[in-house]
Amino acid sequence: MDKELKLTRMAKYAWFVLAYNLLVIIWGVFLRASKSGDGCGQHWLTCHGEVIPSAPQLKTVIEFSHRMTSALDGLIVIGLLGWAFLLWKSAKSGKNSRVLKMALGSFLFIIVEGALGAGLVLTGNTAETLTAARPFWMAGHLITTLILLAFLSLTAWFASGGKPFSFRAQPKISLFLGLAVLGILFVGMSGSVAALSSMIFPSETLAEGIAKDFSATSHILLRLRVSHPILSISVGVYLIFLAGWLKGKFVEVSQVSRWANTLSLLVLIQFASGAITLLTLAPIVMQIVHLFLANAVWISFILMSASVLAERTVTENISFAPEMQKKLI
Repeated sequence: MDKELKLTRMAKYAWFVLAYNLLVIIWGVFLRASKSGDGCGQHWLTCHGEVIPSAPQLKTVIEFSHRMTSALDGLIVIGLLGWAFLLWKSAKSGKNSRVLKMALGSFLFIIVEGALGAGLVLTGNTAETLTAARPFWMAGHLITTLILLAFLSLTAWFASGGKPFSFRAQPKISLFLGLAVLGILFVGMSGSVAALSSMIFPSETLAEGIAKDFSATSHILLRLRVSHPILSISVGVYLIFLAGWLKGKFVEVSQVSRWANTLSLLVLIQFASGAITLLTLAPIVMQIVHLFLANAVWISFILMSASVLAERTVTENISFAPEMQKKLI
């Protein structure tokens, strides 16, 4: 009973770590959108060569505060890993082992995330600077963020009593989920390109922005920007149909239905958010809302997938049990 209580407390902490990471990501969006990424110059770990900036401008305050919240993020993820390790050491059960593995993945990707952030600063790929490498830096940063959120979500999932799952239990479902993952990653990368191009090449009106998108003389980033709404709508519709199909297959499983409904609702809200962001020429507040919803869609998808695969694994194991008994006899 005491061990279960400890795991319950850790589950609450794991959900807190996930929520805190969302706040750090939102602040990172504000940092980029406000063009404050060069607030500390091309210095890291220091800020303009100082441990604590002595006469900071507003953008320096924004950049420095992002570094502080990110550093704290690293510490709380280390705390998550340490807690998971202590629980596993006290009782080396399958549940504790799964929590430890996910916490370890979270720790590894928080390090990669920090390294990419430092790389952006040290190479000068911040604020309004545009280099040939910057779109790739941003795409890598975004993919790393999504993987980190996936590990944190699954850490909280397993700590909260989530069942083990297998991708081999149902190949067809795993294939459809895998396609959704690829789709979400491509949408995210196209979104990072769209955000960068809108920041570097702002437009005064919607008509001017659309004209830039289709002009043969525009920068390649502007011409790629149109891919984001196309991919977003296509993948969003796919996610809604996938969620509905999975909900129908697991109609008696409350967790699958809950996360499938949540995913579908968030996708629809994201459609509205994307339209408003486009029509209002992407003000900072809408960029924040849009990326927050994108991360919420991703987390909901991860938890829906875990629920489906776990349920299917249990079903498959039950269905194979009599055959295994016959073989044993």
